[in-house]
Amino acid sequence: MDNLAIISDIHGNITALEAVITDIRQRDIKTVFCLGDFVGKGPNPAKVLDRCRTFCVNGVMGNWDALVSLYDPGIPVSDELQLRINWHRAQLDPDRLEYLTRLPFSIDFMMSGRKVRLLHASPQGLFHRVFYDDTDQKHLEMFDDTSYTSKDFTPDVVGYSDIHFAFQKNLGQRLLFNVGSVGNPLDVPTACYAILEGDYKSSEEAPFSIEMIRVSYDIEAEIRYAHASGMPDIEPYANELRTSQYRGYKELKSKSHPL
Repeated sequence: MDNLAIISDIHGNITALEAVITDIRQRDIKTVFCLGDFVGKGPNPAKVLDRCRTFCVNGVMGNWDALVSLYDPGIPVSDELQLRINWHRAQLDPDRLEYLTRLPFSIDFMMSGRKVRLLHASPQGLFHRVFYDDTDQKHLEMFDDTSYTSKDFTPDVVGYSDIHFAFQKNLGQRLLFNVGSVGNPLDVPTACYAILEGDYKSSEEAPFSIEMIRVSYDIEAEIRYAHASGMPDIEPYANELRTSQYRGYKELKSKSHPL
């Protein structure tokens, strides 16, 4: 077996990231992917990005990575959100910003005879949100090949992140899963990541499963980092970490507000 780990939505939370890295190393997993949103919301975007660049074999772009690095994501933002984008962008030097702009949209590979695709939000775009309680039809659209993804690789398994809510769903012969969030979970206030159990890069049929892992970390230490950093929106950030309740719940359900 050649298992791999998938982390995502760290959002500048270095405390949660280090706890997850420790857990992954204790399991002796060597291959780690990140499904984006390295930055945004939390106080340590540079530290998180540097850590992931050395620890992960690959990653994809998240919506916050695009907001911060591209600076013109093609969607309107409020003055309040622009203030937050400006602060996080100011924490990153040109090399780190360029790294974020070069991240791919999706990653495809074989595992235990299954075609696996990993991406941040959906094949329809970085700001196209798909919830765990959407319809089967909406979930089946996650397997589409689009102008954003590679062609001729219609996947059997799709893993994504974006909504900060971990789940798995069987759709006939297909499997959709969300890895949750390391740094800003909105289901349970513990860091979450996924382990894919199988034979990585193998086209031979073999056992395959997905396990969601929850890791406790020092939330109050992370909140102290936030206060020391001078970042905007400290109290909403702290409340999200403590309660796993999203500050923009109404906007979230409109499926247009960037997490």
